[in-house]
Amino acid sequence: MGIVNPGFSGRGREADSRLPPGQYETRDFPVLSAGPTPNIHPGEWQFTITDEAGRVKRWTWEEFRALPVETVETDIHCVTRWSKFDTEWRGVSLDTLFAEVQTAADYTMVHSFGGYTTNLPLEDLLDGQAWIAFEVDGEPLDDEHGGPARLLVPHLYFWKSAKWVRGITMHDSEELGFWELNGYNAYGDPWKEQRYYYD
Repeated sequence: MGIVNPGFSGRGREADSRLPPGQYETRDFPVLSAGPTPNIHPGEWQFTITDEAGRVKRWTWEEFRALPVETVETDIHCVTRWSKFDTEWRGVSLDTLFAEVQTAADYTMVHSFGGYTTNLPLEDLLDGQAWIAFEVDGEPLDDEHGGPARLLVPHLYFWKSAKWVRGITMHDSEELGFWELNGYNAYGDPWKEQRYYYD
């Protein structure tokens, strides 16, 4: 007698091919945060990129919203093992922001309101891989999901997509952010299950 009963078809190959190892699909959008949820009025929001020499490029909310906007449809994957398919975001590409910045550094530290940080190689923020997003699924980002703007880096675990983002600093060598200093992997590739420092 077979192990699988006749008629059992499972989830389907297409869904399985989009689901990284160890993940499960959800239609919800769970909320996980490292601390209290800040409430940032767009008029108080600004975004900065600081190069390795300390030079700062700054955008107010009005200047940021005047930049070219892209719509991105993508799957997202949380280190806590949920994945959500076909999310739609609107935001500004990091390629657009870095077009105004000169840097020879290879590493970045992303900073959020509230003190959260996460580290990323610069190459993972460029070439159409990352955005500063202000809408998801047709709605402005609410506070609990990182509004008014969050980083979106969908090819990495979602803790790298920092909520309440306020700036990026450039570094010549890798430094670790909040979760990375607390046992998480420095990079966070969901397809390699890079959840913790030893993965």
